[in-house]
Amino acid sequence: MLLTLTGGAGAGKTTLAGALLSSVVEGPASVLHGDDYYFTAPGRGIWTLDEAGIARLDVGDPRSVDSERLDADADAALATASIVIVDGLFARRVTPQQPCLRLDVFIDLAADLRLARKIERKCVRGGFPLEVLLRNYVDHRRAAHERHIEPLRDECDVIVDGALTPGVLAEQIWSAVADRVLGHNSCQ
Repeated sequence: MLLTLTGGAGAGKTTLAGALLSSVVEGPASVLHGDDYYFTAPGRGIWTLDEAGIARLDVGDPRSVDSERLDADADAALATASIVIVDGLFARRVTPQQPCLRLDVFIDLAADLRLARKIERKCVRGGFPLEVLLRNYVDHRRAAHERHIEPLRDECDVIVDGALTPGVLAEQIWSAVADRVLGHNSCQ
């Protein structure tokens, strides 16, 4: 089964992927993190110049994701694991070739809470300059979220409240997975 976790930056996708992985009941599971699949050099993806004239990858644009590599890795993981979890801004866009049961989850969280979480992670714990993060958010990231991520909500099977604890969310998602599996088996 392919389980995708899509949502905005700071919604809790990676934390939830960890909670799901630690609560898997049956069979081997694998997690692919969307952040590991961005292009790393100019020439592929969407690059823009920052204020200092340095080329920066636009991670808020789905064209900056190496989707061919992600799809291939999803296929490889599906060949060996009973559950493959993909978390990332654009996880819903994963399209492995191998047919499989699939559940797409959108993690919904208000913009102010996502921003607060991102500030905590990147600036408080990671040392990233707060003024740069806030400028990026106001000048670009907010609009990119509305343009590229928010529309994915309508494509997902389940929408969960990212303000809930990862444990509660994992229970909700495993319940949806069970319903999907039961529905699939009853159709045969």
